[in-house]
Amino acid sequence: MSPGWLLLAAAASLGLGAIAGPRYSKLWLGLTAAAAASGLCVAVLVLTGQPEWEWRSEFAVGGEPLHLRLDGVSALFLALVCAGGAAGAIYGREYWSDHHYPGSAARGRCWWSAMLLGMGLVLVSSNGLHFLLAWELFAVSGYFLITLDRGRREARTAGWLYLAASHTGTICLFAFFSSLAARTGSWELGPMRERAELSPLFWLVLLGFGVKAGFFPLHVWLPSAHANAPSHVSALFSGVALKMGIYGLVRFSGWLPLPASAGWVVAGLGAISALFGISFAFEQTDLKRLLAYSSIENIGIILMGLGGACLAATQGNAAWGQLALAGAMLHVWNHGLFKSLLFFSAGSVVHATGVREMSRLGGLWRAMPWTAGLFALGSAAVAGLPPLNGFVGEWLVYLGLFDAAISRSPTAWIAMPGAIILAVAGALTLASFVKAGAMVFLGAPRTKATAGARECGPWMRWPMLCLAGACVLIGLAPALFWPMISRVLGAWYPAWAGVAAPAPLAKLGILQASFAIAMVAAAAFLFKKARANGLRRELTWDCGYASPSPRMQYTSGSFSRIVSGWLVWLLRPDRILLRPRGPLPQKARFVERLPETVLEHIINPAARAAMRLSLVVRRLQHGRLQAYVLYFVAGLAALGFLVLFGAAS
Repeated sequence: MSPGWLLLAAAASLGLGAIAGPRYSKLWLGLTAAAAASGLCVAVLVLTGQPEWEWRSEFAVGGEPLHLRLDGVSALFLALVCAGGAAGAIYGREYWSDHHYPGSAARGRCWWSAMLLGMGLVLVSSNGLHFLLAWELFAVSGYFLITLDRGRREARTAGWLYLAASHTGTICLFAFFSSLAARTGSWELGPMRERAELSPLFWLVLLGFGVKAGFFPLHVWLPSAHANAPSHVSALFSGVALKMGIYGLVRFSGWLPLPASAGWVVAGLGAISALFGISFAFEQTDLKRLLAYSSIENIGIILMGLGGACLAATQGNAAWGQLALAGAMLHVWNHGLFKSLLFFSAGSVVHATGVREMSRLGGLWRAMPWTAGLFALGSAAVAGLPPLNGFVGEWLVYLGLFDAAISRSPTAWIAMPGAIILAVAGALTLASFVKAGAMVFLGAPRTKATAGARECGPWMRWPMLCLAGACVLIGLAPALFWPMISRVLGAWYPAWAGVAAPAPLAKLGILQASFAIAMVAAAAFLFKKARANGLRRELTWDCGYASPSPRMQYTSGSFSRIVSGWLVWLLRPDRILLRPRGPLPQKARFVERLPETVLEHIINPAARAAMRLSLVVRRLQHGRLQAYVLYFVAGLAALGFLVLFGAAS
């Protein structure tokens, strides 16, 4: 079957799913799986060597002929949409079931199909007007998914914030596409690197798609949306939807002529996002909010690779640019896999306990061994530890940065600091997920809800296992995926088509596999030795207390104190401190809240100032006709003065 028919089948399945989903959950799941399989098949065909697919219609939609295209870049992202969409749909059957959520579960299925359809249309649209229509379908569907639990005020607030941020980005994209159409005479999209006069439009691309990608400081909607949405929706947003912003940046940085400073700005924003994102993540006490801020860090890593590729393309330094872009594109998939796995694991914890606050959890590994093990694997992947997939993507980015640093070109001034920042971010990532795993799964249960937790069922467990298997497969055999990444490089920059895999990649796979075998053998030996010697459970050191309790364990906040003092200028925590006084103090209190710094200290004050100004201006509208005539005469007088002043000068 041709790619066109497979894509039509996928779109039809999602459209039927949106209609049938509210009433027929099993049919909806089957249609979603069929759509995902069709889309994934087309994406793999294009990525493994089939020519890119293109189709133009003889009819118009909105006054413009329909023009669809699927090349290596869009195929990589389409495969991620299909895999993430199918995994989330299966997981949500148990997590957000009709039995527990009879009203919102039906709505959720409809909007899930609409969102997948919107993202798919974004990826294949090659007309600016149709791109905007698909983008709006994708954005609005996301709002309804975030607010599925509309009874909670936090979910409604997060949804409105997401909608406001999304439409701010859409305004920038409308300005970009309309300006592009005005300068080129057409809404058609395609390669136009030779049109140097279009280069300033890249800054509109960066703003418009940057809001959706969620890099710092355009991330203001991301933490609350990911934390308050249902966990399978959070996984879809973090693992897949953020990549639509990355897709836009990759797509148009490859098609447009780039300003000389574009690569520097993108790489710099990536470095800032990686460092600041994981710094905020380390300080979080909410498990899902920690995962949300970690996504900002991973988006930063992708931007560092893309920025390096932009610099290489403009300066003619192809070798290290290819490595940087290859690492970024592989990390797009890697982040989609392990972050979806982590959000699914967090959802399993919330499903079992109803708690997201890490300091109220603990000891869950006994009741939920599958979830604990899969969360540990996802944590190792997100921290970039071998032998998993996160290590491979970051390793390629490192290679590109190191090659750029020794190239004796101006890019060395950003490549070496970028490598250092990436290393610091990696260390903080490891510390953040050690904290999360220890708070949630180790120690003793801190609440009754935690003590009564039970493992998730098979509908939630199997998608987690599939994602974990993909993380292991990419880590152990990265060379198998290089032809697909090479196809993406050629689609982004034709001069890089058919680039060979870096020499150490095959050796890396062998080393990763050897390391995995050694780890499994060591674990088996230690387990056998422990069983032979016998195991005893004893209390840990209780500091001399006669009756230790779970409240004496470390909390998430106390663990975070390790680095909070270094970043207090950025984090700016709100603290309430009542110190104990006297020889027999009656009370003491310490409360700390970590604000959304950019939102609460920059955007909200600016919004309040704008509202106050609008209230002042509103007083001019009072219904008195004579005052309106006075305004008109004053305006004419001011205009005449300006004309006379201009003529005199």
